[in-house]
Amino acid sequence: MNKESQNHTHDILIVGGGLAGASLALAIADLPLNVALLEANPPDSSCTAENDRYEDEWDTRIYAISRANSKFLTQIGVWQQLDNSRVTQIRAMHTFGDQGGRLDFSAFECGLNELGFILESSLISNELWAQLRRQRNLCLYCPAHPVMLRLPSQYHASAINNDLHVEEGDIPLAAAQLDLDDGSTLSARLVVGADGRESWLRKQAGLATHSIQYGDSGVVANFACEQPHHNVAHQWFGVNGVLAWLPLPGQRISIVWSTPSEHAERLQALSADEMTSEVAKAGNHALGDLHLLTKAQAFPLKLIRVPDIIAPRLALIGDAAHGIHPLSGHGINLGFQDAYDLARLICNDNNADPGAARLLRSYKRCRREETLLMQSVTDGLYHLFNSHLPGLPLARNLGMHLTNRLGLLKTFLARYATEGL
Repeated sequence: MNKESQNHTHDILIVGGGLAGASLALAIADLPLNVALLEANPPDSSCTAENDRYEDEWDTRIYAISRANSKFLTQIGVWQQLDNSRVTQIRAMHTFGDQGGRLDFSAFECGLNELGFILESSLISNELWAQLRRQRNLCLYCPAHPVMLRLPSQYHASAINNDLHVEEGDIPLAAAQLDLDDGSTLSARLVVGADGRESWLRKQAGLATHSIQYGDSGVVANFACEQPHHNVAHQWFGVNGVLAWLPLPGQRISIVWSTPSEHAERLQALSADEMTSEVAKAGNHALGDLHLLTKAQAFPLKLIRVPDIIAPRLALIGDAAHGIHPLSGHGINLGFQDAYDLARLICNDNNADPGAARLLRSYKRCRREETLLMQSVTDGLYHLFNSHLPGLPLARNLGMHLTNRLGLLKTFLARYATEGL
């Protein structure tokens, strides 16, 4: 291959084929733009609905998808293709404080069909990639590994991130360039970083992050339950962190236990019977006896703030742009909304220049409020229920009781959380 054939030019290059990156690629695939997606590791295509292993096993990585994002996934042709037998509607949610507080949300009382949906990560990922592979005007680089990123001047980076007025003709804005380990070079007017919370692209661009290590881990596992869950999600705030039971199809649940790392390690070391007993006890045996279906796994929890999610010819989406505590279940929902908003802005700009400074500034502004709100709420709740200041436990539980009595407030909170912006 000669040097010329190793250079490829695109309008938009998305780095990272996870849920956020893949959904963005589909959202802009029909635009008259040259779009490419780069991913090092494609999803396991063996996990299909026709495969017995997939039928018999359930992912431990489960997502709560908001109503707003189910609509987005419908718009890009994914939601309607999912196997409905593996999707659970959340009809209600019961949240319990550490000293008797309680807060209940009901879809019926809020005038909704459901509060959201529970489904496996692989279910969405496999369908996203099935759709991507059908797109004739989308270039897939997979597997592919970037080794160097080159962006336009740092002067321009400072200008767009501080909302300074910069005319597009003031500074030559060359396309961003990405070198791959096979010696080839990709150029694009816009590079989108969708490569996860440890984003290589974010580091290469020199975009700062402010991280807070919670000292907690999220323990996930799936269980069969003796009693039907009736599509109700449960959440307990206790001495060992926050435990969520999420309904799966049939009499199954998935748990997410955000707990101190020492406790998480102990949970993983337990036998199946011991693990089941501890989870059932922490959930007050709300669904009777449990039976462990999958080995418990754990991942560290941290808050990640990225003050500048844009740089010249670069935008970040998904976990590359933010990280929040999982107690709200909104991490992936923020990522999908990043993809939705960026695609909307590109489309509304009549496809003129997807990497224009004004478009990137608009993207940064429109994502700032929701991201900051969700990070502040989840971080605030974490610290509220992990504080043992005198009188605070009683106050926070009384607050839950009061909110539970205010129907209009509960309806507003539920609709905001489920419908999105």
